Amino acid sequence: MKKWKILNELKIKNHELKIEDITKILLENREIKTKKEIKGFLNPRLEDITVDSVGINKAQLKKALSRIKLAAKNKEQIVVFGDYDVDGICGSAILWETLNSLGAKVMPYIPHRIDEGYGLSVKAIQNSEFRIQNVRLIITVDNGIVANKAVDFANGQGIDVIITDHHVPPAGGFKKLPKAFAIVHTTKLCGTGVAWMLSSVILTLSKTKGKNLKRSFAKSDLAQDDNRVKNHLELVALATVADLVPLKGANRTLLKFGLEQLHTTNRVGLLELFKEAGLIKNSIGVYEIGHMIAPRLNAMGRLEYAMDSLRLICTTSQKRAQELARLLGSTNKERQDITLQAVLHAKSAVQNSKSRIQNLIFIAHESYQPGVIGLVAGKMVEEFYHPAIVVSIGEKFSKGSARSVRGFNIIEFIRKHSSYLVDAGGHPMAAGFTIETTKLLDLQKALEKRAELLINKDLLTRSLKIDCELPLSAINLSLYESLQKLSPFGMGNPEPTFLSKNIIVEDTRLVGKDGKHLKLKFRIQNSEFRIEGIAFGMGNAEIHVGDKIDIVYVIDENEWPARQSNAQAFAGGNGEKRLQLKIKDFSSVVH
Repeated sequence: MKKWKILNELKIKNHELKIEDITKILLENREIKTKKEIKGFLNPRLEDITVDSVGINKAQLKKALSRIKLAAKNKEQIVVFGDYDVDGICGSAILWETLNSLGAKVMPYIPHRIDEGYGLSVKAIQNSEFRIQNVRLIITVDNGIVANKAVDFANGQGIDVIITDHHVPPAGGFKKLPKAFAIVHTTKLCGTGVAWMLSSVILTLSKTKGKNLKRSFAKSDLAQDDNRVKNHLELVALATVADLVPLKGANRTLLKFGLEQLHTTNRVGLLELFKEAGLIKNSIGVYEIGHMIAPRLNAMGRLEYAMDSLRLICTTSQKRAQELARLLGSTNKERQDITLQAVLHAKSAVQNSKSRIQNLIFIAHESYQPGVIGLVAGKMVEEFYHPAIVVSIGEKFSKGSARSVRGFNIIEFIRKHSSYLVDAGGHPMAAGFTIETTKLLDLQKALEKRAELLINKDLLTRSLKIDCELPLSAINLSLYESLQKLSPFGMGNPEPTFLSKNIIVEDTRLVGKDGKHLKLKFRIQNSEFRIEGIAFGMGNAEIHVGDKIDIVYVIDENEWPARQSNAQAFAGGNGEKRLQLKIKDFSSVVH
């Protein structure tokens, strides 16, 4: 059982519960209180996403636009330099397609994780110059904000660099930023979101022949009638979910409209990927992106070469799309196997440690592949609920990936020890770094020592935020439909979570492979009200028929096919939709 934290109190006046009162509480819990904020949240508009609203520096953007225009006019070779994850791939696709459609001489470039490492580097620039002759302008996507050395090298080679990024800048302000030609940066969007902003302004200016710069800054979606921009919103949706950015403000708006575009997409690469994953296009949501689509797109960059994921997104050939979708699917299966082995090894190492688990989990091993250490770190946090750093030990250099718990800024923590590191970058909840292998043990000792001082017991206690206590009898289709107006849900905008007390368990059934999940039926004392629930991963829970329990849950809609097996009959329905509860936690009521 987690520590329950009830965020708000639902006050019922004259025994009458109004859906508007529940909605108001949910908005308050998400720090949406003013009329303007509420209106923007419930009725998001693309035109409200502007350069000002997302915090992009106009002067820097203007410099970037002028340099891109000059490069396109003079047919200079431009390289769109991305990253090997979904965010970097989708953003690279957007900028490459935009510039290519306008006649610029442009090529995309994704660095190889093993051979070139993360982000813009001297080695990658040298390689890109070798493969793409006469490069004169590099535009980064989802990277570059800490690439000082690489930018200096590029400048020395007569190559201008425009950085587009969303990662946390280095401490020290403007003086510590790379000496790039221009920096288009904000932490309010994912990397693809930044690329989309730049692309939208470029397309707007191309339609107005460059005479409407001020207006394009204020209305970044002026080219929304352009199919190129519409098609790009679906890529923004993929990246926004995959990169786990908070679904507030511009991120939520872009995701909402991006999902709509995804449901009607004609991109053959995405259509074949959906088919390979067994997905129905018009039913794809946040879960499907995060757990089925993004892992396939990420798999290439983790184990092979992410250019194939970029090729899948951009191809117009159905045959090529089929081939690439199969490749991504098979590579993802291989990635799953490799990750599982590394997770089992890391978990065993933590459990078998002679000393107690410190405030920080730090595990390093030669067998860990660099492409999966972030996933392993995430699993360690999930299992032990401690900040976790997992390192792939190399002969000369080692790669580390970190994941954190709520309230502990992992990138800030790691950067405090930058004297040990070659480089480091990331977000408060996830980060990565490179270190000389000879310094690894010293880094581990320094991090563990500091973690003992900074991390307290409260940070290491799992908590479950509950929006409010709700009478179970208040659940109906009208409430569910009202809650859906707050979607899409995800990081920063979680599904509304409720607590109901003194609920009677009327029936239970184990479901799923090896009975891992628990299907339940609930009732209220002295009432005819009944509702079903599903407790994923709680097959071993001590819940029995007749028990009286308090439950924490989200309200879900479940659709059952017309034909069903006897095992499914308990769930009810013949091709109909029914409300059910997804149980997050429970507590037995002491009689």
